[in-house]
Amino acid sequence: MTKHPISIVVAFAKNGVIGRDGDMPWKLSTDLKRFKALTLGNPVVVGRKTLESFGGKPLPGRPHVVVTRNADFIVEGAETATSLTDALKRADEIASATSATEVAVIGGGEIYRQAIELADILHVTHVEAEIADGDTFFPAIDPDVFEKGEELFVPAGEKDNYPTRFVTYRRR
Repeated sequence: MTKHPISIVVAFAKNGVIGRDGDMPWKLSTDLKRFKALTLGNPVVVGRKTLESFGGKPLPGRPHVVVTRNADFIVEGAETATSLTDALKRADEIASATSATEVAVIGGGEIYRQAIELADILHVTHVEAEIADGDTFFPAIDPDVFEKGEELFVPAGEKDNYPTRFVTYRRR
């Protein structure tokens, strides 16, 4: 479908929680730095609600394609698409035009549920905690579909609520 690998960049707790009340249920400065390093310069595909959760504006340094059912939704500095398939196609075109290395899917829950079927790479931050009151979850990673690759344990830094493990999974 796309010329460039499709990656998912996500952080989730031991019980699969990725969000609570439209926000992340943790503070992880270490993870935010990794997120920036993985996405900078690459087109990102993001759901409308997730875009709104980080202020309603695109993150700097990465072209955005926002998935929304509202065909009239406009956000300055981003393109929109009414389906994940259309968003990935457009992001791939942007990747070709900008010499990007991959297309990054950055959330939220519904977008991840659809994208995991198409993703080539999962860049996962495993948050070493159970989050009891989360309301948005990441789907289970099927080990028959994705092979666990590089793994790095990261103790909680001074601006992190929890320790994490950075793991890259690749489609078999």
